[in-house]
Amino acid sequence: MRTPLPLKIVQEEQGKVYIPTTIQLKTPIKHILFGTSSCDCEVIQVDKQEIKLSEDIFVALKIPYSSTTQVFIHEDHLYIGPLVGIFTAGFSESMIRPIGERTLFFAKLLAQEKAVGAYVFIFGAKHIDWEKGTILGLFHNHNGWETVEVPFPNVVYDRLPNRRTEKHKALREIKQRMQHEYLIPWFNPGFFDKWEIHQLLEGDHRVSIYLPETHKSPTFTLIERMLSKYQHVYIKPANGSLGLGIYQVLFDRETGNYYCRYRDQDGKNRLQRFSSVESFINTHFRHKQLEHYIVQQGIHLLRSDHKTIDFRIHTNKDEKGNWQVSVMAGKIAGRGSVTTHLNNGGVVRTLTEIFPDVEECKNVTDSLKQAALSLSEAIDSRQKGHIGELGFDLGIDKNGSVWLFEANSKPGRSIFSHPKLRKYDKLSSRLPLQYAVYLTETTIKKPEEVYK
Repeated sequence: MRTPLPLKIVQEEQGKVYIPTTIQLKTPIKHILFGTSSCDCEVIQVDKQEIKLSEDIFVALKIPYSSTTQVFIHEDHLYIGPLVGIFTAGFSESMIRPIGERTLFFAKLLAQEKAVGAYVFIFGAKHIDWEKGTILGLFHNHNGWETVEVPFPNVVYDRLPNRRTEKHKALREIKQRMQHEYLIPWFNPGFFDKWEIHQLLEGDHRVSIYLPETHKSPTFTLIERMLSKYQHVYIKPANGSLGLGIYQVLFDRETGNYYCRYRDQDGKNRLQRFSSVESFINTHFRHKQLEHYIVQQGIHLLRSDHKTIDFRIHTNKDEKGNWQVSVMAGKIAGRGSVTTHLNNGGVVRTLTEIFPDVEECKNVTDSLKQAALSLSEAIDSRQKGHIGELGFDLGIDKNGSVWLFEANSKPGRSIFSHPKLRKYDKLSSRLPLQYAVYLTETTIKKPEEVYK
């Protein structure tokens, strides 16, 4: 990645921009831009690795403060920034915790801006002034949170918190307007539907090997057939998250009984016995519609101390727009739990903790990495919009085969609570901003690749 340059203000001069002689100019620069703001300028090259702007330009472009910046040259335009807007919802009136419980996450994200060379702010629907073409953005520095008026950004990183918020009409209209009227690229555009992702990947020979048998809108007959074939299945909401609403159904061939594991409304893990699939369905789906669920083949996974293990892998696009694995961890299910989620009693472990044998750990790591990168590329090539990060829940069976259980467009960050994984927290916060820099430069120099 190119090294960001310090950006400084020059007093008592007007219309001047000073850039290093190492930046090659094919034609004279006439205009300088920051986000959607622009003004005329005179560019002077000097033998220093820094950018200097006369104060009038600094004010006219609405640059919030001196920091570090990237510089892009295209034709007779000089672009500084980029200015990256992170779009979300759920704001409070407090300037100590302006985004509620997610404030710390956003503070960590914005802390990476200097290393990347970008100006990064948080905003929501209420912060936009369409008439002026400005946003009252939330910035974070050593003094805490502050609001600063800035132009519309070069790129928007979508961090809406949940599906319900994402479906809000006003928020959808903001996204449409910024993308189509202002041609601002918007990445990580939406939450995934489990069934849609399964169908998308099923037709790709590179990754179909990772897919368990899965069906939407299961019937009694289908569930019984799959239980006969696999001995256990999972019934999941097609639009679920956080492991909520999942049922594991097991069939005991010796007794002919059916068992169901699930988490009740009080957050307790339950195990129930039924004489038939029909009685299970009548008990748990009396007020629910099976058409909104999927049934998925159960896998006999690797275990630790008789508890199921699966793996969370995060992938991100980097400053070159290429996918890379940013973190991987194991999750061990809680006692009696239907999933490995931490809110259901699961615990996070590093791969070296789970596999102390060096060779075994390497083989598992390589298998998971290959699967995660292949899945990332497959989803990216088949899904609409720009995707900058993904999270996968993968399993490994007793034969060493890798299985995909879920792909998340906005992966949770609970695994970073593990002391040995905290260093990856910074990396996975920095990579989306590096991708934003890449997306900005591509939009400037090769717009046909962004708007195709």
